[in-house]
Amino acid sequence: MEINKNSSKILNKETLLTPRFYTTDFEEMAKLDISLNIHEFEALIEEFRADYNKTHFIRDEEFEQCWDNLDKKTKALFIEFLERSCTAEFSGFLLYKELSRKLQRSNPVIAECFLLMSRDEARHAGFLNKAMNDFNLSLDLGFLTKNRKYTFFSPKFIFYATYLSEKIGYWRYITIYRHLEKHPEHRIYPIFKFFESWCQDENRHGDFFAALLKSQPKFLNNLKSRLWCRFFLLSVFATMYLNDFQRSDFYKAIGLDARQYDMQVIKKTNESASRIFPIALNVDSPKFFQYLDICASENKKLIEINGKNIPHTVSTLRKIPAYFNLSWYLIKLYCMPVIKSYSVTSTIR
Repeated sequence: MEINKNSSKILNKETLLTPRFYTTDFEEMAKLDISLNIHEFEALIEEFRADYNKTHFIRDEEFEQCWDNLDKKTKALFIEFLERSCTAEFSGFLLYKELSRKLQRSNPVIAECFLLMSRDEARHAGFLNKAMNDFNLSLDLGFLTKNRKYTFFSPKFIFYATYLSEKIGYWRYITIYRHLEKHPEHRIYPIFKFFESWCQDENRHGDFFAALLKSQPKFLNNLKSRLWCRFFLLSVFATMYLNDFQRSDFYKAIGLDARQYDMQVIKKTNESASRIFPIALNVDSPKFFQYLDICASENKKLIEINGKNIPHTVSTLRKIPAYFNLSWYLIKLYCMPVIKSYSVTSTIR
């Protein structure tokens, strides 16, 4: 950690579950034909231009106080929440900004949508980074831009993954907002008051990627696409579940049970995705969350082994059973029977 006057610049460490930075095939993106669903894009771009949250993310006097009253553990967990959220939002900004630049000539409608979504993501990241300043910390966004590894995803994988991340973001934010609206005594910091409008940005972004998917029937209406939809649904749900299992004390600090919270968010996101994806996961099966619990426990063992000061060879050997069990139950989750949903693209003319 690098100290800079009054603030520490956090140089984000990357793990398997850390928010990632993505790049894609810009030439393939430039060739997309969205004419099948152009009317939905025209409506979406008007919504983006309206910028409903233009004056929403403005800090009020409630932020102007000392936050040393938070106990050490809660403070550390909250800072980690801010850091991860800021990293994810900034990652979205970089991807959307680059897409808007590369598609400006070939597909101006899509390019403008990406530009306006990058505006939203930048606004979110900046607001989160200002919140970190209240704890004398900040993410070094310049360092992240230049030094983070970028994961390549083909356009269709970007569509699947980003659609789900935006929709699950909506349900995460709105669930926390509604809970704290009923129980304001658990609102440990004023940023949670902004989650209602914040999640509407997430929802609109998800609608944009849904429109992209509907404009490309080949990404939804065959066996291969059904298998990929199943893969990305499980990947997004399992990543959130394993992450939140590690951070259950954070949710406890704001009056939530992490497991019950995740179950609700997963069920709502699965329901939303079933309106676009040709399949939905059977999250109502008792086995679904039982298997996720086992995966979370095995992942916790891996973290505990990493935290021990033991030789690398010994550490690797100790991890093998946990990796095996984790992989086995993820495979079992993937192989569980799914629920067929109607194809939205069949209704488009």
